[in-house]
Amino acid sequence: LVFERFLNVERREMPDVDIDFAEDRRDEMIRYAAAKYGHDRVAQIVTFGTLGARASLRDVGRALGMTYADVDRVVREVPTMPPSFGVMTIDRALQEGAGLRQIYEDDAKIGELIDTARALEGVARHASTHAAGVVIAPEPLVNFLPLQRPSSGDEQALPTTQYAMNDVADLGLLKMDFLGLTNLTILGLAVEVIGEAHDVQIDLSKLPDGDPRTYEMLSAGDTFGVFQLESGGMRRAVQDLRPTSIKDLAALVALYRPGPIQHIPTYIHAKHGQDPIKYPHPDLAEILDETYGVIVYQDQVLLIAQKFAGYTLGQADIMRKAMGKKKREMMSGEEQRFLEGAAARGYSPQLTQQIYDLIEPFAGYAFNKAHAVSYATIAYQTAYLKANYPEEYMTAVLIMASNHPAGAAQRVAEAYTECRRRGIDILPPDVNHSGVNFRLEAQDDGLPGQGRPSTRAIRCGLANIKNVGEGMVQGIIEARDEGGVFASVDDFFARVNYRHLNKRALESMIKAGAFDALCSRSALLAGLDRAIATAQHSQRQREAGQGSLFDLLGEEAKPSLGGLSASGGEDTETASALGGQRLAWEKELLVVYVSEHPFTRAAQALEPHLSCRLAEVSADMAGREVVLGGIVITTRSLMTRAGRPFLAATIEDETGASLEITVWPDTYEETREMWQVGTPVVAAVRVRNRDERLQLGVQKAVAYVEGEFDPSAWLRAGPSTLAVPNGGARNKEQGTRNKAAPDNGPGALRIVLEETDDHEEDEERLRSLGNALREDEGEGAVHLSIRQRDGEQVQLELPRARYCPELEQRLGEIVGPWGTVGA
Repeated sequence: LVFERFLNVERREMPDVDIDFAEDRRDEMIRYAAAKYGHDRVAQIVTFGTLGARASLRDVGRALGMTYADVDRVVREVPTMPPSFGVMTIDRALQEGAGLRQIYEDDAKIGELIDTARALEGVARHASTHAAGVVIAPEPLVNFLPLQRPSSGDEQALPTTQYAMNDVADLGLLKMDFLGLTNLTILGLAVEVIGEAHDVQIDLSKLPDGDPRTYEMLSAGDTFGVFQLESGGMRRAVQDLRPTSIKDLAALVALYRPGPIQHIPTYIHAKHGQDPIKYPHPDLAEILDETYGVIVYQDQVLLIAQKFAGYTLGQADIMRKAMGKKKREMMSGEEQRFLEGAAARGYSPQLTQQIYDLIEPFAGYAFNKAHAVSYATIAYQTAYLKANYPEEYMTAVLIMASNHPAGAAQRVAEAYTECRRRGIDILPPDVNHSGVNFRLEAQDDGLPGQGRPSTRAIRCGLANIKNVGEGMVQGIIEARDEGGVFASVDDFFARVNYRHLNKRALESMIKAGAFDALCSRSALLAGLDRAIATAQHSQRQREAGQGSLFDLLGEEAKPSLGGLSASGGEDTETASALGGQRLAWEKELLVVYVSEHPFTRAAQALEPHLSCRLAEVSADMAGREVVLGGIVITTRSLMTRAGRPFLAATIEDETGASLEITVWPDTYEETREMWQVGTPVVAAVRVRNRDERLQLGVQKAVAYVEGEFDPSAWLRAGPSTLAVPNGGARNKEQGTRNKAAPDNGPGALRIVLEETDDHEEDEERLRSLGNALREDEGEGAVHLSIRQRDGEQVQLELPRARYCPELEQRLGEIVGPWGTVGA
């Protein structure tokens, strides 16, 4: 690390220090800092939540006594924006949205709501504790700023500053970010699991770099659970890079950020000798040699400014900060200074401008080298454990995922999918084998990391079942540790302290299959009340020292729970009848299907006809139509601005991956009855990439019924609600429609359409084109080119038609000013 990047006397500011700790130990480190430096000198930092556009409208609407429906109608006209598109304000929504502007001008009450909300937008609404910020002072903090008591009743909780982060920095105090990093916790858990399974102690700091199995895994794009490398774009970049060292990973981590990301291909091609290494100027070769002539790290920006324009490293760091803050006046001054400094050293103005333009995007976004190497080291550690101890590592991933309230269900489902892909068995919860959380369970002997089939499976924990608390599970485990495995349901209820027996939790355990080895689910559910009552009565008698006649006669004479002691499992007929119900219980209580996914059989039958699995849908498919399959797991009924109903449905395939698809009004009208939760569906969808988010619009769909569905005939029939038939089955390898060579024979028509902001209007134009062509069916090819808003062009084949001037004129009227029609 360039020292001036840490402490710069020319900037006269305290360093901005961020430290990553294992997520489950962050609070411990904050308490440590307070104990070391003094509880009166350490505090957490306040943050103020401000009113955004939508929140201010809702708050003002309540204050004005307006109905929820009226306020919601206004709020819906304020679009949500991804962070990269900036902040959506009421003024911006009025400027960009015709709908909001219309109701603002037409309705005085709405006008009052919007004007009042505009005045309150950005005002602080509430105070809370900053997620990471900690301030440490050389003397009692009350000498510098006001404090407030912690809101929690925890005696060890630190006070909170009444000044926000930037104000604390402006006072010259040292503020640090104590960050909790999930992957560090996963590493710690994985080391524990490995130690228990193999009686070895892994020292992460001494892992050998260059492990072949690790880099083979990364080069294959197998990056689930690997720190920093999980996203689709990063996965592709890792595959192209084929890293062989932490140095390679550090460069990739640094480059995969806004600005530098465009230089990843240059770096990769130079590394593999596909392109010669080029330096912006020979004088920079020494600085850029290790990164193949590409600027990768912030440190290189500082050194270039020093070498090229005569900056001190302290001045170069000030330039970096100005570029990072994007303040026009500061950047303008720094640019002029850089040009003058380079000119004084004899460099031409044209070359100097080129160098400045090259470093400007990096200064604000690139990592410093120390940061990149630190992250790359964690990435390597996670990859090493996954490659060499896959069952142990995935156990740790599942434990961490289940402990996270936010996004737990999705992450657990993704981890299950990864385990299935790798052949790692996931076993259902069992009162005789499960611990509190997920844990590794030996299946047979085997040596780790030898490419062998899984010799260990991951067992679901009892606390992984919804509604089951850790306290109850601990009580069950204590009874099991003390007396051995439970021989029967009678044995379970006799030995587990009745104070731990919560009826709702027991019902969930039964439905999730935790008692399957001891009793059938249906019988135990039916007799649960009696089982709990008997257990409570018997245990209370024992506690009171009141033995019963049965105690004198021995175990054989004790009352059983009336048929609940039979060995586990349903009879064949009952199990078949309850099959669907059991799967539904698993999904509800365990987040995922453990025994078998309800779409598995359908997926096997449909596999040749599906374009890809849901997890494989990506931005690369934008503009294409693909065939997907899955089971409906959630639906949301929505309404267009014109008042027409449509649906957003989430489907899930047999791998556990899920996607939301949109069923637009016309398609929804024809298929309304099929969109029930639990229904297996096949859908032809158009993939669009809007505002950095995939939108999957259903063109046609059908409910899959085993033995009654002919995929080939359905695909040949073409979409019934969109006039852009595929004309054949999808190409499985490409995941897209087969593209025939353009037919340039006599009678061929060419239509060009511009995509607009109004999806409904675009769809209506396509439908009208299709209807018009069907009225004049013939042999002439009709080519359609859609120019999307992102600049991409999509080529489609419409139904063949008999060309005549009247048809061309009619199509031109449909296209209107949004395109052209020509022979």
